[in-house]
Amino acid sequence: MKTPEIVIIGGGFSGLLIAYWLQKEGLRNIQILEARNRLGGRIYTLRSDHEPPIEMGATWLGKKHRNLLQLLDELDIDIYQQYMGDKAYYEPMSVSPPQLVELPPNDEPSYRIEGGTDRIIQKLANSLHQGQIHSGQTVKTIRKTGTKLEIKTESDFFKADYIISTLPPKLLVDSIDFSPSLPEKFTDIASQTHTWMADSIKIAMTFDKPFWRNPESSGTIFSNVGPVNEMYDHSDNTHFALKGFMNNAYHAVARDQRKQLVMEQLRRFYGDKVDSYQSYRELVWQKESFSYSKYEQHIIPHQNNGHIRFQEPLFDNRLLIAGSETATEFPGYMDGVVESARRTIRQLKKILS
Repeated sequence: MKTPEIVIIGGGFSGLLIAYWLQKEGLRNIQILEARNRLGGRIYTLRSDHEPPIEMGATWLGKKHRNLLQLLDELDIDIYQQYMGDKAYYEPMSVSPPQLVELPPNDEPSYRIEGGTDRIIQKLANSLHQGQIHSGQTVKTIRKTGTKLEIKTESDFFKADYIISTLPPKLLVDSIDFSPSLPEKFTDIASQTHTWMADSIKIAMTFDKPFWRNPESSGTIFSNVGPVNEMYDHSDNTHFALKGFMNNAYHAVARDQRKQLVMEQLRRFYGDKVDSYQSYRELVWQKESFSYSKYEQHIIPHQNNGHIRFQEPLFDNRLLIAGSETATEFPGYMDGVVESARRTIRQLKKILS
């Protein structure tokens, strides 16, 4: 039997993992089309000398994420427990000062990837041939002609027997023109599907000393006041940082103004120690056009994630829909990526048989 030509749209965690597992199944005629000039998608680790790896995207996992843990074991990647300390700052309202409160025992601690989340991306990408990955390729149209699928990007043209999309469902239907059109029942659900991370603003500040680790302080912050709602210690063994989530209402504010607001808030907890920061990093995911597409109506977190429509191949079984939002277990999370990839591999094997 002729080896099928498979094109995967998206070079994030989902696309790379599916390609990795398809190769292990003996299918090697695989191409990955990635719109960005970097791999990883919503896994995005900033690396710089004299700083810890800064996670602007997917960061945490738990022991309940069995699919992801099995993959990390397969890839020989370790995890470590997120440092929380025994206290946290709690800011209930703007008219009262922050309180330093005792943290209760945590029966379900969070964990992080040893050395940075992008180690997953590096390992998966290194398992593929360089010629299989095409960066800077924004898919514009997909056309079904007989038994072939034709894919046009902004600069190139590809053909495939099968396409696997790993884009967030809303981005897929908003950004790619299909001929013939995708079923209306599918596009209606996809257009009302929440894209995980799309509402996040992540900020981080690096320091030469972890002053928040003294007994009468904490790097853990929970605030009803904001603009940062949550913040955590983001250090490694030799370099130190705080990382948090800023309220998405500030997405339209200029970067310098967001930074100033963060500084003003942190001074309420740490005084002028925060003025000794080494770097300020941020990522407004709503501005990432290759992850986010503007909602036309109010969407709640996880809305339509794992919907049955995403489990069904399209275009006479030639187009498969994958990605974290399509997972039936832990959709939107890294564990959902792995569950979705396994399901997609099973689907394709069944179709090919």
